Amino acid sequence: MKKRWLIVGLAVVLLGVVGGILFMNKTEEKEYKSESGLSYVAKIEGKEFYVYEEGQWATKFLTGVNMGAAKPGTFPGEVAITKEEYLRWFQQIKDMNANIIRVYTTLKPAFYEALYEFNLNNKDPIYIMHGVYLNEADIAELNNAYAEDEKIKKDFIKDATEIVDVLHGQATLPKRAGYADGEYTKDISQYVIGWILGVEWDPYFVNGTNEANPEKTAFEGDYLYTEGASPFEVFLAEAGDAILSYEAQEYQTIRPLSYTNWLTTDMLDHPNEPDKKEDMAVVNTEHIKGTDQLETGLFASYHVYPYYPEFLNYQPEYAEVKNEDGSVNTYKAYLRDLIKEHSVPVMVAEFGIPASRGKAHESLYSGFNQGGIEETEQGEMLINMLKDIHDEGYFGGLVFTWQDEWFKRTWNTMDFDLPDRRPFWSNTQTNEQHFGLLAFDPGEEKSVVYVDGDDSDWSKEDQLSKNEETTISVKSDEKYLYIKAEAKDFKLEEDQLFIAIDVKEDQGNSETVDGSLAFSRPADFLVKINGATESSIMVDAYYDSYYYQYAEQLELIEKQPDYTVKNSGLFNPMHHALSSKLTLPQTKDVIPFSNYETGALVLGDGNPEHEEYNSLTDFAVKDGIVEIALPWQLLNVMDPSTKQIIGDLYQNEGVEAVGVENIYLGAALVKKGYTESSELMMEPYSWESWELPTYHERLKPSYYLLKEAFLEYDK
Repeated sequence: MKKRWLIVGLAVVLLGVVGGILFMNKTEEKEYKSESGLSYVAKIEGKEFYVYEEGQWATKFLTGVNMGAAKPGTFPGEVAITKEEYLRWFQQIKDMNANIIRVYTTLKPAFYEALYEFNLNNKDPIYIMHGVYLNEADIAELNNAYAEDEKIKKDFIKDATEIVDVLHGQATLPKRAGYADGEYTKDISQYVIGWILGVEWDPYFVNGTNEANPEKTAFEGDYLYTEGASPFEVFLAEAGDAILSYEAQEYQTIRPLSYTNWLTTDMLDHPNEPDKKEDMAVVNTEHIKGTDQLETGLFASYHVYPYYPEFLNYQPEYAEVKNEDGSVNTYKAYLRDLIKEHSVPVMVAEFGIPASRGKAHESLYSGFNQGGIEETEQGEMLINMLKDIHDEGYFGGLVFTWQDEWFKRTWNTMDFDLPDRRPFWSNTQTNEQHFGLLAFDPGEEKSVVYVDGDDSDWSKEDQLSKNEETTISVKSDEKYLYIKAEAKDFKLEEDQLFIAIDVKEDQGNSETVDGSLAFSRPADFLVKINGATESSIMVDAYYDSYYYQYAEQLELIEKQPDYTVKNSGLFNPMHHALSSKLTLPQTKDVIPFSNYETGALVLGDGNPEHEEYNSLTDFAVKDGIVEIALPWQLLNVMDPSTKQIIGDLYQNEGVEAVGVENIYLGAALVKKGYTESSELMMEPYSWESWELPTYHERLKPSYYLLKEAFLEYDK
């Protein structure tokens, strides 16, 4: 137990986590101590979650963020974030009027040292919901929590008890690949108000555990027991009881406990869900109860996003729940449905919207999509979801996530990059990388180019080619290939600017199919700037990775024999998949295969310092200057840091990476009414590879919007 200072001549004053540290006479008690001798800083009574504040129990709506373990250039297992970074982030999170951070697993000592130092110097400290991770490789391999002499369960408990020691500053963890290590000397246990154990449960793991262990029907421990539980729920109860018992025995401390859950393994029936996996397994934590010794109680926690699974779009009764303006709100409908199933307080431990260019799923009614969302829209959508969470009776909501995560992958882009190089560049086509309120933009202090029509970012050294009508300059960084075209008397709504790009040797189109454009070397991509809403980048049909994957490999879209021929002259619009064909089991409706045109280019202002900033900006036009930012993946670049591109799809019979030294670019301006063919002379551009990326931090507009929203709930 943490030593407490006695203040001679004064009564001992009890303080809670939320109230913070008073500085009169150095310290006061910050934990409640019960008659049983256990100390705690949070508890549950009925359906209310309480924290100990200035000598009394108080309840308030909890708002905060989830925080991952990675930054650019690192994977989470490297746990590379520094103490200085944590201190800066804690201050920004506190300035946002948040009161809680959730972490998923053991972090480096730097996290706990920074939290200790930050809270020691702040009257109003940040407190923590702490997680315990399970090895998802073991889950996939064993598919049973009790397999191999209960390996998963034992490892779960071992990791959890280590975290207990970490929280009390009494741990030394050895070096292990993929895990935090070091000496933990700071006792931050008084700031930890709850456990959220586990991961988003794989339904096959849940059912595999249940099917392999039919005898595991009940558990009775010191702090937890089960009623009507499945074997998987018994496993959770056993692990939870072991964690609670260990902390009570070793540190005379206890805290509220919960388990991670999500829509895929909730206890509700979703009869119109077309994917059987999304409704095949149940984890009902209501079957796990607290004994009389569990003074702190249990709560439930869920990850709830507005766009997936499909039943959120297609469950008929959910479409009947409306906002005040009459718009359909299936997110609110689900929250209302879920909380009715619980006798304990419920928290939405993850909710979020990715502010990415790429998109992976759509929300049918609200437009709260998984990507394709601008950073200001991100904030507005988060505020709306937070209001729904609050209004439906949940005791808190935690935004996913604090910082962008470059290492992440998305199902519809992951086959087109290199897994071991993802952290080293920013792929805005991958929505999972861009949930954060804190962006990591390329460049040590600023980006090399801001696409806003102002060419002060450019110099003569960037010039690539020049002819009578156009001058082309090129730059690049860890996120984009930038192009500046100076086009004489260019009028956006009347003229057309074409930029041809050759990425891959020995393929490409030597001219367009109609003969209107010819290229000095075969082009793989063709950028067309043609009005505010009709501009796009297109790909040689032979190099169309979307078509190859979904027609030739998966046979989900119609095959086009002309696309498999080199030098066809065909340039295809660039698409990404959104959903396979769906058959809704309840209503029998058939939803066709869906995609979207990811090659469509957005006109705007891409400078974060400008009032008209639009984070989805692809190009800007001003006074005859056209600036364009092309995401690397739109050019079939699999890893710009090592200059790897997609090779010949048909020769290689799939997506394989090949190296490249140069890419070639050329431009032509086609004035309104011009009918003769144009030839684009293409010149080489090369960039330096890199081992570690450069980046700088930027708070997104969504941060500032949430700052105001959180303040409304901090009362």
